Amino acid sequence: MAKKKTVYNCTSCGYSTPKWMGKCPQCGEFNTFSEETEVKSNNEAPYRKFGATKISSLKDVSTDEKERLKTGISEADRVFGGGIVNGSLVLIGGEPGAGKSTLALIIADKIASQGKKVLYISGEESDTQIKLRADRIGVKSDNLLLIIETGIEKIVSIIEKEKPQLVIIDSIQTVYKEDVDSIAGSVNQVRESCAHLLYTAKETGIPVMIIGHVTKEGMIAGPKMLEHMVDAVMYFEAEKYYQFKILRAAKNRFGSTNEIGVFEMNSGGIIEVKSPSKILLDNLKDKKCGSSIVTVMEGTRPLLLEIQALTARRSFGNPQRTVTGIDYNRFLLIVAILEKKLKLQLENQDVFVNVAGGIRVFETAADLGVAAAIYSSFKNLEVSTKTAYIGELGLDGEVRPVRFMEQRIKEAEKLGFKYCVVPEKTSVNKGKIELVKIVGIESLKELIN
Repeated sequence: MAKKKTVYNCTSCGYSTPKWMGKCPQCGEFNTFSEETEVKSNNEAPYRKFGATKISSLKDVSTDEKERLKTGISEADRVFGGGIVNGSLVLIGGEPGAGKSTLALIIADKIASQGKKVLYISGEESDTQIKLRADRIGVKSDNLLLIIETGIEKIVSIIEKEKPQLVIIDSIQTVYKEDVDSIAGSVNQVRESCAHLLYTAKETGIPVMIIGHVTKEGMIAGPKMLEHMVDAVMYFEAEKYYQFKILRAAKNRFGSTNEIGVFEMNSGGIIEVKSPSKILLDNLKDKKCGSSIVTVMEGTRPLLLEIQALTARRSFGNPQRTVTGIDYNRFLLIVAILEKKLKLQLENQDVFVNVAGGIRVFETAADLGVAAAIYSSFKNLEVSTKTAYIGELGLDGEVRPVRFMEQRIKEAEKLGFKYCVVPEKTSVNKGKIELVKIVGIESLKELIN
């Protein structure tokens, strides 16, 4: 016998309470509770149960990397960890208009063109709308099957009947379960629908990719529990000030979360960018004031980026410190080191730092390049754009070594750079590097010379 009761669920984190609250005690958000009817049954839902329980020795469990489903897009496969694992549940989130549905449709077409059956299930658009998008981006595979459906029970029955190699659901906020007494998109509906798809994927071994919307805070809409239930969470981010779109893994049980995939939007849809460094550094002058080139690692890929800095004297008021693309606290630390160790008079200067191209830098290997760009702007000195700066700054002004130095230098050599300024204690096999001159420095003071 099922029992019903009214509960209040936080739409931000999924916290449940029997009474309404103005502020969520778990995530701290205000006015996020919605009233829903929770149905409790004495018997557990059948879709929440696996088959017969069996005990296996861990060493006898076989793992075969060939079971991964290759998307045919190297940038996507890089982020997935080499391909989509069979039986996995993958969540792709992003802002409206970022291109989530377009990317999913392209992945579906690439896999279907390999002779594999793919189900694309839409609950947001009509078949005519999807066909128009497919014609625009050149999707023509005969093995790509389109279904317009929102009932999760019907969707699961179609999956079990057709037995495809991949299922894409656009989106999780539009599907619903008939035995859950709440509207589609609510916390209970999203959670139960995702649970049903999770158990279906594990039982059948069919990978399921679901698309989810994000809130204004940038989190997946619905309960935070949704991210814990799935095997991988990918965010498709549209850079606002550049043409790049970034596929980034926030969670991946079958691969690294440090990898990114770089894509570009054009009239024919979304295409992968295999050499983003070349595009980012195209049409640069030989020398620039207030600019430096750094090499950062995104997973296993080295990226060459331009750091731009501008200092301007302020006659009154507190000077501004504005930064885009790097950690603000790290930026303040570099400014303090420049003032203390190089005696730069920055206390009456507005300092602006920007990473060209809209890419965000998270590692400390860009410290030396940021310091060089600020110093160049303050002294009005031109710096060669064929020199890369790689190194972390210590509080005493020393230049500290970073990881993957050889890969970073090789990427600079590939793009025609002449010099690489690196920490003195860096261990690099110079026999493998022929076209780049490596300049080692121990402290920030040597950078001036």
